[in-house]
Amino acid sequence: MLLFGASCLLALFFFDILKKSMEIALKIFGWGLLVAGVIIIGWTLYSSYNIFIGKAAMPEIFSSSAESYGGSTVASGEGGEMDIQAEMEKMIGEQLKGLLPTDVLPKILNLTVWSMLAFILIFGGSQISGLGIKIIKK
Repeated sequence: MLLFGASCLLALFFFDILKKSMEIALKIFGWGLLVAGVIIIGWTLYSSYNIFIGKAAMPEIFSSSAESYGGSTVASGEGGEMDIQAEMEKMIGEQLKGLLPTDVLPKILNLTVWSMLAFILIFGGSQISGLGIKIIKK
């Protein structure tokens, strides 16, 4: 009977040590999650800052095409009507280039896509950090 009692006390002692070491491991894991979330948020903000001030190149998902609006001329047998139409297309193309440069729309789209990605990364980083804080508080 004495041997059984001693083995039970020894098992409780080891269980207590195992429980404390698991708590310590969970706290370390929680701190790791907290730091990882803060690093994700910090890196995203730093990258966004560098992109918006022009130090870093923005990711190019949309690229501008080198297509001109009215660069080709149409040769026709009639001459008059097709030449006028080609000239009108050329003039409208030049006016559109002056109003909205060809590389503005892809830049706006690329910045919009980067902003959405940055929002997702910041949201994910905050969720990871929140999970780490919950684990630390346990």
